[in-house]
Amino acid sequence: MSPWPTTPPTAAHRAAYANAKPTSFWLDEEHGGVRRPDPAPALVGSTTADLCIVGGGFTGLWAALHAKRDDPDRDVVLLEGETCGFGGSGRNGGFCVASLTHGLHNGAARFADELTTLERLGLQNHAELCADLERYGIDCELEHTGELDVVLDPTRADWPEEDAALLRAHGHDVVVLDRDAARAQLDSPVVHGALWDRTGASLVHPGKLALGLRAAVLAAGVRVHEHTPVAELRDAPATGARPGPAASAGAGVDPAASAGAVDVVCSQGTVRAAQVVLGTNAFRPLVREIRRYVVPVYDYVLMTEPLTPEQRASIGWAGRQGMGDDQNRFHYFRLTADDRVLWGGYDAVYRYGGPVGPEHDESDEVFARLSQQFSTAFPQLDGIRFSHRWGGAIDTCSRFSVFFGTAHHGRVAYAAGYTGLGVAATRFGARVALDLVDGRDTEATRLRYVREKPTPFPPEPLRSIGIRITQNRMAAEDRTGRRGVWLKTLDRLGLGFDS
Repeated sequence: MSPWPTTPPTAAHRAAYANAKPTSFWLDEEHGGVRRPDPAPALVGSTTADLCIVGGGFTGLWAALHAKRDDPDRDVVLLEGETCGFGGSGRNGGFCVASLTHGLHNGAARFADELTTLERLGLQNHAELCADLERYGIDCELEHTGELDVVLDPTRADWPEEDAALLRAHGHDVVVLDRDAARAQLDSPVVHGALWDRTGASLVHPGKLALGLRAAVLAAGVRVHEHTPVAELRDAPATGARPGPAASAGAGVDPAASAGAVDVVCSQGTVRAAQVVLGTNAFRPLVREIRRYVVPVYDYVLMTEPLTPEQRASIGWAGRQGMGDDQNRFHYFRLTADDRVLWGGYDAVYRYGGPVGPEHDESDEVFARLSQQFSTAFPQLDGIRFSHRWGGAIDTCSRFSVFFGTAHHGRVAYAAGYTGLGVAATRFGARVALDLVDGRDTEATRLRYVREKPTPFPPEPLRSIGIRITQNRMAAEDRTGRRGVWLKTLDRLGLGFDS
């Protein structure tokens, strides 16, 4: 049963965010604690490279670092349409969790035969990410708090025990909390229990992480061009190719085409590269095939002003865990270093045709609902104001986790579809995409998880109709606790919709 009000938000709920800055807190120099560098120069004219990376978010930045670590002499160019971290990498909640499968239950449902391996690789990736932060001197406010999933529906009081058994079977340190113990962690009237997973779950400041990776990429010798949107990819004539350091035939590489190259066509120039890695995620795919598998879904966030010591004490939260709830239409929430509360989620907004652009970064309807629900969850914080409000697109796919592919005779590789769980998984995704384009045979590239695509979404208008029906049925399950025929059918077909 959902605890959220069914009455419309009031003028007071809207007033709470009326003066909030319409920008991501994480990228706000005045309040977010970041120092945003001057943009790297846009690409003008033509150049060549061994490897061209498209996208200056987490996937592209990690791919650049992996590539230079593999071969410091490799000539790498990174192109970003805005500035590094502008998209989802600078707008997310900062939940850095080890899972590569959007949680163990989703992994068990889709990759049961590989789940043990995927869990090990995910935990290894999380540990190596943390080590890389120290290696590159990136201070992104890393906190190993674990993750607390709270029960909002009192009829689902047995859910934490069921999840705990699966987590413990895969080596997680888990604590199940009854209502009183859960409210001792988070003092909220909507909480009826919780599951605290203390393995492979951390928090970061995503803006500082993105800009720290950008600095590391530049220091490694990568040529970065910002404000350089890419229009298309074209096969270049073989005679104009520049051979790459790992362009020999291998997994995902066409031997007959390995001597060729790809032209990455930008607004004012072109990069002719032996290999290309794409990390464009929710933005317009440069490989047509990706469009079948990814839908851009908008997610919205409110950030409070810093809590006073009295307000901070009133909600408990001594463990500072990143939190989510047990609903289909779920919230995610956390504390910042200066004790603000980030409150996001619930509505996953898909618009017909999947447009992505700044005109969709705000939604008064969603912000009002988030404000109302926040006051329900934390009545002791009545009167608090929100300092920031923002939205952004998430690259959602039907399996809820990153998938991979190659194009242009194996010279282009991509990772996409993180479905809102990419802060840590992007490091793994970047590694796999680079291995695919390099033709490496690795433990990861042999997995069905990497070799198979998710179930595609149907074309419009069926896509919009199906998503709306699914959202309606998910909301009904939250209200009634019963999973209807539509959702059970999607489960059997391997289809899903989430943010």
